Amino acid sequence: MTPQSPLAPAGFAPARLPVRTAALTLRPPLPLLPPAARRTLAGAPARPDLQAPPIGTLSPPVPRSALAAVLKTYRLGRLLAAAPVAEGLLNRGYRVTTEAGTYFLKCYVDAATADRTAITAQHRATAGLQARGLPVPAPLPGTGGLTVTELGGRFFAVFPWVEGRHRHGTELGLSQCDALGALLGHLHGALDEVCAPVAQPAGYRTADPRDSARLAADLRRRARASRPYSRFDALAEQRLTERLDLLGSLAHRRPGPQAAPATGWTHGDFHGLNLLHRGDRVGAVLDWDKLGPQPRAEEAVRAATLLFNDRRSGVLDLVRVRHYSQAYRAAGAGRPEELAAAVHRVWWERLNDFWILQWHYQRGDHRADPLFAASAGQLAWWCQEYEQILDAFTN
Repeated sequence: MTPQSPLAPAGFAPARLPVRTAALTLRPPLPLLPPAARRTLAGAPARPDLQAPPIGTLSPPVPRSALAAVLKTYRLGRLLAAAPVAEGLLNRGYRVTTEAGTYFLKCYVDAATADRTAITAQHRATAGLQARGLPVPAPLPGTGGLTVTELGGRFFAVFPWVEGRHRHGTELGLSQCDALGALLGHLHGALDEVCAPVAQPAGYRTADPRDSARLAADLRRRARASRPYSRFDALAEQRLTERLDLLGSLAHRRPGPQAAPATGWTHGDFHGLNLLHRGDRVGAVLDWDKLGPQPRAEEAVRAATLLFNDRRSGVLDLVRVRHYSQAYRAAGAGRPEELAAAVHRVWWERLNDFWILQWHYQRGDHRADPLFAASAGQLAWWCQEYEQILDAFTN
């Protein structure tokens, strides 16, 4: 059933968003809290902390002497060579060679994840996944069996070095897309076994389009006032004008709190730069910093938008998306109606998300600028082709 289409801004085809995606009653497969103890959680896109200084790869590099000191606690012999790993924005990583071999040494500097308790929980989960035969590198134990080392106020861990290469989803054959969807489904299932049971929340409150419109208007003012006025500023102003029109015409499509698919443990950041391929197979799923509970089908949808997009236009390869989604569902990780709910909620999240422009204009951090053109283009295309995208994820 297709409802009456809202008006779209100039240059856009009418966005036809099926009502059924916002009115699902889903059977949660995980334990429920008593009604009085359940609460509605925030499900809106996270806004950058504007008070926190930009860190991650902008943080001071780790001196070679500190790398050597950390490695001593793992009894791997002398440090022979060390080179920073280029990928990643939030933490620092090094390929280190010692007398015992080659390893990945990770320095946790992102404020949201650089916590001993959280890191230890991640390590416990990855060890459990590896023990179940999944391609997840587990950290090495150091002195006293601990996998986390603290030095100079920073936390470190050492992992086996895994050979392989990053591959964008559009480089994968259809059988590899099948395997990737099945892998994510199996990871979601195994996480239920290695992590504590998750109680279903009462719902997830999504972004308020009025707040988003105020933020978009402020960012557009900043883009217009930027000097020198660059090509990035011109594109930002154009896309923010489009976004304001979309927020006004599609505000009534805001998902209700109870429309979320079932919550479970997720990787939290499943995309191409966190996957290493060896031949035709995924050899390693990396970077478990954002391990946590969230609507699982939403991770499946969100990952597909990052894996199978054209890196210039953002347009999704829907043939590959369909193969990936069918395999994910066949692994028992989600039903079609859960994927439908996830498509609607991730679409709404993207409509209200401005993190790249907030980094650029409010924090003066330009590291994510290259991602903006495809991200904004994908949203505009999604609003035009909503039903085709929904079909690719659910049929």
